[in-house]
Amino acid sequence: MEQAEKIDILKRLVEINSVNGNELAISKYLAGKLKEHGIDSKIDSFDDNRANLVAEIGSGSNNQVLAFEGHQDTVALGDESKWEHEPLKFTVDGDKAYGRGTADMKSGLAAQLIALIELTESNTPISGKIRFIATAGEEYGTPGANRLNADGIAKDVTAMVVGEPTGGQVIFAHSGSLNYQVKSFGKAVHSSTPEQGVNAINGIVQYVNAELHLFDDVEQDEYLGPVKHSVTLIKGGDQVNIIPDYAEIYGNIRPTLKFPNEQVIDRIKSTIAKINQSGDFRLEFSLIHNFHPVETQPDDEFVKLVDAAAENNFTDREVKLSIINGATDASVFIQSNPNMPTVILGPDAWDKAHQVDEFTTLTSYFETIATYEEIAKKFFN
Repeated sequence: MEQAEKIDILKRLVEINSVNGNELAISKYLAGKLKEHGIDSKIDSFDDNRANLVAEIGSGSNNQVLAFEGHQDTVALGDESKWEHEPLKFTVDGDKAYGRGTADMKSGLAAQLIALIELTESNTPISGKIRFIATAGEEYGTPGANRLNADGIAKDVTAMVVGEPTGGQVIFAHSGSLNYQVKSFGKAVHSSTPEQGVNAINGIVQYVNAELHLFDDVEQDEYLGPVKHSVTLIKGGDQVNIIPDYAEIYGNIRPTLKFPNEQVIDRIKSTIAKINQSGDFRLEFSLIHNFHPVETQPDDEFVKLVDAAAENNFTDREVKLSIINGATDASVFIQSNPNMPTVILGPDAWDKAHQVDEFTTLTSYFETIATYEEIAKKFFN
């Protein structure tokens, strides 16, 4: 495939608005492009204009399955007046390609699509299967990955490459992400007689103070480090002269394999139970999102294969093995296949994702395509 066509594929993907929704339009485009090159695919439509897409190539003469996985949605455009380049117009300036999703992660998705097409058209022998998985809603709630995981899409996967933007760096581990809410219930009275009420804010304050040191004694993960945690939203009270009967906070925690999600939840619940015994207010815990940590040993044979392929093709930079504290769809798929070697590898650039004037570089985009193809060839040889 000529470079101009590769750029055009990325352009078309970027110019489809898929802000945490409307993935069906992306899936239809991907399916059409695959069909042009003789590759069948299946679109899993759900809700209002949401969809996953799955395609496979290979003879299937053995049971090895290499998955290339990515998401079709993007985060919101934000304040468009702050963009120098229109967010839904693909704009190339030198080596930089601007637009919402250019980095996260339509360049990675396009690279996976093109790798499948070029492997097929070059008649590269694939003794097992390469499975291309394009999901809906990774940016909020992972509804697409949840649906596919429930259908067993990853149960037989031998190894997975997630195409998030890593700037060519090979990510062998990432933390989980757990979002939660704590509600505090009290009794409202006039502020002139506070002793007759129960101030719900006091319950929240006790939890927030406890949360500061909630994981101080937790042993650090060998690769992911400490459990990172924050209270990120707070609300309480309606009027200055009324003792509030309700308050709430939201928090985010980044679990590790050393201290996984279940232990995090147990610790929060235990802390809330102790606080509830100390006053007349009542705290309640609610789990909102629960994404698990992903970790493959850096000396795993698949990690070494991917690292070698990246080093061979990302010739304009030093390639290193690394970790991130963000979560990916792999947090979902690892639940049904916990021993699945998983790496995250994609083009530029993680620090440009979700930003005004988001961009990738065409150099890293082409290098990613070549890297994916080398991974596939080496994996099945």
